[in-house]
Amino acid sequence: MPRLLSDTDVAEFRERLIAAAERLFGERGPDGVTMRQLATELGVSPMTPYRYFKDKDAILAAVRASGFARFAEAMEQATAGITDPQQQSEATGRAYVRFALGNSDAYRLMFDFSQPNESEYPDLVEASARARTMMARHARALVASGAARGDPMMIAHMLWASLHGGLVLQMAGKLSPDIDPSALRRQAFEAILRGLRPDA
Repeated sequence: MPRLLSDTDVAEFRERLIAAAERLFGERGPDGVTMRQLATELGVSPMTPYRYFKDKDAILAAVRASGFARFAEAMEQATAGITDPQQQSEATGRAYVRFALGNSDAYRLMFDFSQPNESEYPDLVEASARARTMMARHARALVASGAARGDPMMIAHMLWASLHGGLVLQMAGKLSPDIDPSALRRQAFEAILRGLRPDA
């Protein structure tokens, strides 16, 4: 008979499982990983993961929720205390890049995969919304300050698409050797924001 687990036991094992799943999913893709492989990775019986998660889809949702939460926290910490809209936007972008390059498995799982039943996972919905709020906050500040004109959400998505696209190319090794990724990001943002200035 399985022993009774304390809340701490449950939380610690879930964290271990999420970390292992993030790495394995990142290496092989969710379809290339089985529950048995996850159990083996943790040195537990094949049925143990089912004590903590309904199925592999629930584990993927938990992995993605963890990624979004860490992502949002990184941007929140990077912009804490910054009131200047331009500096806030730059700090958000730097935090975004640091997270993506330092947590590439999590980043790919967050944005390369879409779960049709995401609404069934409240933690994922909440973490994803928190991250999107942080990504949009600096665009709203730019518009409110008069530094940019247009719909803040459209501006946020324009900057996000540019940043994400460049990072994906960089992580895949697809940028030309003579292209500096940092310079690419900086010049792309400058070009977008220049076109959004009220006097443009």
